[in-house]
Amino acid sequence: MGCSSDDESESGNDTSPLWTAGSTRNKIVTISDLHLGIDDKYTETIKDRPLLVNFLKRLCHTEDVRELVIIGDFLDAWYLPVYYPVYTDETQFYKGVIANNKEVFEELNHVMKSGIKLVYVPGNHDLTLEQKVLQEAVPGIVQVSDAQGLGTYYTGDRKEIAMEHGHRYDVFSAPDRVTNKELCGNNNTILPAGYFYARYAATWVIEGKPAVPKNLPEVKVVPDKSDVDQTGAFAYYSVLADVSKRMTPKESLDEKIFKMHIAGFNDDYTYLDFYPQQQADGTISAKLFKNIQRTWAERQQQNNVKKPTLFLKAVLGATKWEYYFEQAKTQYLENDNEKVDVVVFGHTHVPDYRMVNGGKFYINDGTWVDNNTDYPDATRTFAVITTGDKDTVGLYKYEENGTVTDIGTKLAK
Repeated sequence: MGCSSDDESESGNDTSPLWTAGSTRNKIVTISDLHLGIDDKYTETIKDRPLLVNFLKRLCHTEDVRELVIIGDFLDAWYLPVYYPVYTDETQFYKGVIANNKEVFEELNHVMKSGIKLVYVPGNHDLTLEQKVLQEAVPGIVQVSDAQGLGTYYTGDRKEIAMEHGHRYDVFSAPDRVTNKELCGNNNTILPAGYFYARYAATWVIEGKPAVPKNLPEVKVVPDKSDVDQTGAFAYYSVLADVSKRMTPKESLDEKIFKMHIAGFNDDYTYLDFYPQQQADGTISAKLFKNIQRTWAERQQQNNVKKPTLFLKAVLGATKWEYYFEQAKTQYLENDNEKVDVVVFGHTHVPDYRMVNGGKFYINDGTWVDNNTDYPDATRTFAVITTGDKDTVGLYKYEENGTVTDIGTKLAK
């Protein structure tokens, strides 16, 4: 079959099928948000990595599985402290991530040799990953892209299943080659605002979550709601203000902690360069991502969003999990131009299971990080879609003892 044998695995590793398999390869398994890192000091998936390897070993002995789809945030270039050594070669960085997670890649190659199709769809934490790097590590993997840093994978017997990471609709995480174009003088500044905040937040977590007083600038003049432009800018500021009050690393606000020499950036920045403030003319903005509310329409066009969303709705919805369900409906399930019965997203780390219009489904397959901040009750979650004339959908958790628990039934709405 091409899978690791019991003799090849560690003593006590279970390589039995994940479930009693049927006689037809009609099951599509999805996982996302593995967040494999370049150094175990800065990695969110350490404890669960051996369980992921064992899950993959067992998957390739489960003979009714047709495909394994990894829908984003597979490799992580964002969860790094700001003091991580400056690098300029992103290809070498991702190769370092692969080398640090050698056992996962070995098992993914075994999965493919067992006859299971392996598919990768980009996420925001690996949106700068070039296809050649992954192809070298896992020859034959199918990589799906419809715009730089984005992809939607259609699969199933009738192409009735659509899978994407979900960051396409997130102001803070969608590729952004527009907003910093003038500042940096090029079209390559794909990293969105979320990259800077993720580095800042990772620093705080790795430092032990210190409570350091921060004198963040306050926007005290709230725009009138009739001013759509500045209402959007204020909403963007408000979301960042809320999270910035909770994430307080030791580094000072005016210290040049973001040493950016990748993805079109070639300068050093402070947190205040990133943080919106009231300007002399009364407008709300920052040096980085200046007037971000004005570039959202163009970003959506570049990012192939089927049904554009207003900036205010998008920025307020970015941290609310219901927003992604609404996007799944708007973009796919209730879009007359799409013939989709099942939508699977990742990105939020929050497993979700929704039934829509009788026979359609929205699934979020959650995450494999060790500590799921956004949904502490679940990690190591995955989805299984059985394709046919009428699809069936399941959402499961891979337990530490190797059992598989149905969580979709509890979450079904």
